[in-house]
Amino acid sequence: MNAPLPAHLLPEVQLRDVPDALIAALKERFGAQCSTALAVREQHGRDESAFTTVPPPSAVVFAESTQDVADAVKLAAAHKVPVIPFGVGSSLEGHLLAVQGGISIDVSRMNRVLAVHPEDLTVTVQPGVTRKAVNEAVKSDGLFFPIDPGADASIGGMAATRASGTNAVRYGTMRENVLALEVVTARGDIIRTGTRAKKSSAGYDLTRLMVGSEGTLGIITEVSLKLYPLPEAISAATCSFPSIEAAVRTTIQIIQMGIPIARCELLDGKTVGMVNAHSKLSLREEPMLLMEFHGSPASVKEQAEMVQELAADMGGQAFEWATTPEDRTRLWTARHNAYFAAIQSKPGCRAISTDTCVPISRLADCLLDSVAEADASGLPYFLVGHVGDGNFHFGYLIDPDNAEERRIAEALNHQLVGRALALEGTCTGEHGVGLHKMDFLRTEAGDGAIDMMRTLKQALDPDNIMNPGKIFAG
Repeated sequence: MNAPLPAHLLPEVQLRDVPDALIAALKERFGAQCSTALAVREQHGRDESAFTTVPPPSAVVFAESTQDVADAVKLAAAHKVPVIPFGVGSSLEGHLLAVQGGISIDVSRMNRVLAVHPEDLTVTVQPGVTRKAVNEAVKSDGLFFPIDPGADASIGGMAATRASGTNAVRYGTMRENVLALEVVTARGDIIRTGTRAKKSSAGYDLTRLMVGSEGTLGIITEVSLKLYPLPEAISAATCSFPSIEAAVRTTIQIIQMGIPIARCELLDGKTVGMVNAHSKLSLREEPMLLMEFHGSPASVKEQAEMVQELAADMGGQAFEWATTPEDRTRLWTARHNAYFAAIQSKPGCRAISTDTCVPISRLADCLLDSVAEADASGLPYFLVGHVGDGNFHFGYLIDPDNAEERRIAEALNHQLVGRALALEGTCTGEHGVGLHKMDFLRTEAGDGAIDMMRTLKQALDPDNIMNPGKIFAG
């Protein structure tokens, strides 16, 4: 039998009844767009998290329009049944799990790019559009959308979890790059937040409230995003280091000197080995920084020369360039596949992922002590980091049937988060809270802030049907 949910979550996992009348009403309204097939429900009842024992939703509605989402929510609201939005299923924190039962609303068919405004550097899309599809749609206008969490996640899911990724050090996160939203509320109403204007002082900032709300306040059905001109020149490089500390201290210097590096990613030696095996590369199996520079040819050259000099002072060597699009794509694809490379290194395992982020000056303090703890535990792990903005991820690789391995991984995670919070960091830089980080959020934010969040949730969703049991218990 699979290991259960962590004990601190068990008291909150109480399934609500989904009446036959609701299922019948959904089938009448949606026909073939509503499925109760076990295989479909099971697909929508799991994500990439290590949680394995939550029952699937009772039905899945494949929405094809905003009105479909609104109608599904209204039917569920009439029976006070939970609704859980679903994009592509790439969540790492249990966001998609029906912990209190209910129905899943799959928005993957809402995958149209609605409008590109190259003169304003904006694009408006439906929530099921993936980040790669957005970039494919705007590249002919010489534009791109830089937020890159690795997986080809849906834009709706990225907005809901306030995602970021490899480009955040230069371009920010979804918080800075979402201009406006269309949202279906817990009553099934359709509202709009924000505009395509670059700034506004008009009332409460509901857009920022919804970005990062993880489906607990409403379901996102349309997103307007900022775009950026494609850089005139792009260059990527790898550099190997004698130690993780040398790589991290190089990163700190890069950021503190104000070098406008676009990407700065860390992989430890073990993870480089996993990536080599998975992606058939021959990178040096030592701590490595994978970097990218954007700008004019002259500025890219200047940035790269400065970074190379800083790296050399820290013992960095084997500085290798990837200047062609094919070489860059191969490198970044390998980096994005690091998670899957690690999973394949231990067949049948699941990864308990960490997501701490600290001020850049405290990065070495947090990361090095955490590496020492992980090594001492004997548990296999991978380590990658968007270290340019102080964010890094351990993935503790556990047998989901082994309660002792899960206990060790959770203990390591608790120690890491405690260290990050003591250094004025956060328990989650980009994955969101979901199920896994609820206790950590209370420690980080405090009872007063949690009470304020609960007040907002109660006001906007009095029957607690919007993805209940996430962010905070209840």
